[in-house]
Amino acid sequence: MTRSLRVLEAVAQLQPVTVGELAKHFDLPKSTVQRTLVTLHEAGWLRASRGDTTRWEIGARVLAVRPAALQGSTLFAAAREPMMRLRDAVNETIHLSVLDGLQSMVVVDRADCDRAVRTFHQIGDTSPLHATAVGKAVLAHLRAHEVDEVLARGLPSYGEATVTDLDTLRAELEQVRRDGYAVNRNQYRTDVCAIAAPILERDGTPLAAVAVSMPDSRFDEDRLPELGRTVAETAAEITGRRLG
Repeated sequence: MTRSLRVLEAVAQLQPVTVGELAKHFDLPKSTVQRTLVTLHEAGWLRASRGDTTRWEIGARVLAVRPAALQGSTLFAAAREPMMRLRDAVNETIHLSVLDGLQSMVVVDRADCDRAVRTFHQIGDTSPLHATAVGKAVLAHLRAHEVDEVLARGLPSYGEATVTDLDTLRAELEQVRRDGYAVNRNQYRTDVCAIAAPILERDGTPLAAVAVSMPDSRFDEDRLPELGRTVAETAAEITGRRLG
């Protein structure tokens, strides 16, 4: 256990880092370090770097376990104030979710509205890329081969509204890129809707997404363009604040 924690801490400091670099850092055999990395990866604490799969980096679960740990990060610092303003403007729940490798989205922060009936996602909740607004907002901005990798795993159905046809989903992702925001209406959880926009790295790589979430009873198709623009503007502000 002690070794695993030490390796986790080292990855956090040195990421993205190779097995060889960690073995040298700890003066341990590569095989020993590799076993520890695999164990941490299987538990969701580590992931292979998207830029170089021979390197390891911290997984999103670390962020979800203690959101306060995010407060020193540029993402949390950049997102918190715009999220609160967005919440006050629309009086709906706002979520910040990060991409965990190419596997899922993880909720890392939330700003609750004051309505008696509202949506709720626990910090640390995971959700699929193809059936949620935050997931599609990110998926639409991934590189083509990454999108292919995600879609190759199949599109599980979570209800009647889930898009499970590849061509239909690809067309929806094109629409997301044109509009600047993604929509989920009952595709993942019944009676739960969301509108989300991506938070991007400097090179356009999606890092996270911010979403307005609401019960289906308050989803107004006529307001969608207005809400979409508002969410996209919030995401763009977070991106700008983060990149400075």
